[in-house]
Amino acid sequence: MATTLRRRKHGDETPSESSPVPTPRKTSPSRSHEKIKIVHHRPKKTKRSYVGVLILGTLIGLVAAGFFAKNDFKIDFDFPELGDLSMESLLEVIPAGFMKDIREMVAGERDHLESYDAFTVGDKASAEGLTAHHPMVIVPGVISTGLESWGTNNASRPYYRKRLWGSWTMMRALVMDKENWKRHIMLDKKTGLDPPGIRLQAAQGFDATDFFITGYWIWNKVVENLGPIGYDTRSAYTAAYDWRLAYPNLEKRDQYFTRLRAHIETAVEISKEKVVLTSHSMGSQVVFYFMHWVASPLGGNRGDDWVEKHIASWINVSGCMLGAAKDVAAILSGEMRDTAQLNAFAVYGLEKFLSKEERAEMFRRMPGISSMLPMGGNAIWGDLNGAPDDLPGQELSFGSFINFRSGQNWTIPEKNFTMDDAMTYLWNTTEEWYQEQVKKSYSQGIAHTTKEVNENEKDPRKWINPLETRLPLAPSLKIYCFYGVGKPTERAYYYRRPLMGPLSSLNLTIDTGLIQGEVDRGVILGEGDGTVNLMSTGYMCNKGWKMKRYNPAGVKITVVEMPHEPERFNPRGGPNTADHVDILGRQNLNEYILRIAAGKGDDIQDNIISNIKEYAEKAKVYEEGGGI
Repeated sequence: MATTLRRRKHGDETPSESSPVPTPRKTSPSRSHEKIKIVHHRPKKTKRSYVGVLILGTLIGLVAAGFFAKNDFKIDFDFPELGDLSMESLLEVIPAGFMKDIREMVAGERDHLESYDAFTVGDKASAEGLTAHHPMVIVPGVISTGLESWGTNNASRPYYRKRLWGSWTMMRALVMDKENWKRHIMLDKKTGLDPPGIRLQAAQGFDATDFFITGYWIWNKVVENLGPIGYDTRSAYTAAYDWRLAYPNLEKRDQYFTRLRAHIETAVEISKEKVVLTSHSMGSQVVFYFMHWVASPLGGNRGDDWVEKHIASWINVSGCMLGAAKDVAAILSGEMRDTAQLNAFAVYGLEKFLSKEERAEMFRRMPGISSMLPMGGNAIWGDLNGAPDDLPGQELSFGSFINFRSGQNWTIPEKNFTMDDAMTYLWNTTEEWYQEQVKKSYSQGIAHTTKEVNENEKDPRKWINPLETRLPLAPSLKIYCFYGVGKPTERAYYYRRPLMGPLSSLNLTIDTGLIQGEVDRGVILGEGDGTVNLMSTGYMCNKGWKMKRYNPAGVKITVVEMPHEPERFNPRGGPNTADHVDILGRQNLNEYILRIAAGKGDDIQDNIISNIKEYAEKAKVYEEGGGI
């Protein structure tokens, strides 16, 4: 059956008379006259903060301070950004319901962890006779890996070997030592590496990715379930990396790809079995890049048969293979749905601690995040005449990616932006150092011929992009695409000029005052897993890699879509969640991973429940000689 997503309907929210109906400046002439109102049902909020690209909500000092204060953690300091506002007075002005939600969130997560049978899936697999067969290598996603300080200068010594990303140390540093924290977490504008005197590196081992902060698991469920079938540190390995770095700098600074290649070669030599690579989110892009790097004379120089000899399967979990729409908003204005839909009090607190300007600068000074800028342009994401993933009767096409209200006293662009327009605007308005870091590392285009694809193997900028390069020449390689569907995901936006005008370093900001029809605080929702759009997770797996030029060796692709069916009172969604991060704790995903690791992955069959194949056929990327 097809996945049906509904838009939120604001029955009780009446738009202001000064807010005209937000129609795009150019609409499709081919739209049907039959209007079917499509409403997105937004699931009831759980008692936890959802994770954005940088889980900005979690970084709000208000939440951190409130948590500590209610758990007998003694703090005696003032917030310099808020003048003389002390901890006691801060807790007085925070709404009681907000603090109650925070306490219930923490208590609910703790109760859930205590009641959770950690080895259920692994024990079941073991009882069925599954055992460790292939060496396992885990490649985590963006923000999953903790970053720890190894610097010894005066600014760094208080944090020596402590995590400034992925721990409560990070939270305290942000509240109490924000400017120093920012100096550590942001990379140098010119080099894209650590600033002088700063040494921040990815933590290593399973501890690097098990939990983001205490109690908030990432890969912990997967690792726990691998244990009962025989995996340990001799047969499983976490290839953690500094996700802030542009991919070429992962090798330049940390020799990341060399170390990954050496580990895989050693594992194969010892076990006499090929490796299973399991990646999540941005980690899937890292794996795709690595498979080009390891073969190329410009990289590992191991030849085109290296993957065939060393990799049995690639498990691609929630891979943002064609980027994410929210990455544009994050880099353009330091925003995303997570921040746009905060209430007024939370917005005030967030802006005081990390303003939009600061957040935009942070995103830009982490060039690794820009690897997730959308790829394929209008051919994948649509134009002002429509988008492949538009739904019947939809009032606002997703192809109009950034929209502007007319009839306002704002100086705004003359037309709405398609994805191509938005990327052009991004390059025209961001700093030269940012453009240089990104353009020398990545590419977002399309190769329409086999000749182009083959030429692109010689250009490292293209290695991240599956629309410009091919899968490895490994006919026995098996790729498993597992991703969530059915959770509303930001797909387009309304923007406006910043209220501060010339006092702001930003040119545009999300029009959060617009709540009307399909637009919720300036954000328009589409299909996906809550973070990555369906066109990104699903296009290559269902269509792109079926094309000869992108898959010349005929690598087998298996696709399993997982519907988002969260338990109402479970803080992480339970065994049937398909949320972008929480899917790593999903029961059947863990079952599939264990089967593949045990050499039984051939039993897994395609299960496609969304309309991705229909959307993919509408994308303007064709077989060679077929057009465009």
